[in-house]
Amino acid sequence: MKGLFNKIFKLQDNVDYQSLLQEGAVVVDVRSKEEYMEGHIRNSLNIPLDVLNRNIAKLDKESVIITVCQSGIRSRSAANFLKEIGFSRVYNGGSWYNLR
Repeated sequence: MKGLFNKIFKLQDNVDYQSLLQEGAVVVDVRSKEEYMEGHIRNSLNIPLDVLNRNIAKLDKESVIITVCQSGIRSRSAANFLKEIGFSRVYNGGSWYNLR
């Protein structure tokens, strides 16, 4: 059911995340600092969605970036924003649980 929900609402892109991670993709967790501290993907970068625009310098436009959050809604917004400003290799990973 969760997979169907994700497909209907595009809360996760349809790519092989494990391959992207093995190739060095950067995971950007856009949840709040408090949410991130409750659990996160090891080596992920926490940049909350509401301050993402002020932290672009922390990201490399040439890197593969996977955005994650709690449900996939904020990560979708983050991925769309990054694509709009010139990041071309960005994927919405949806919930961070999907990639751990």
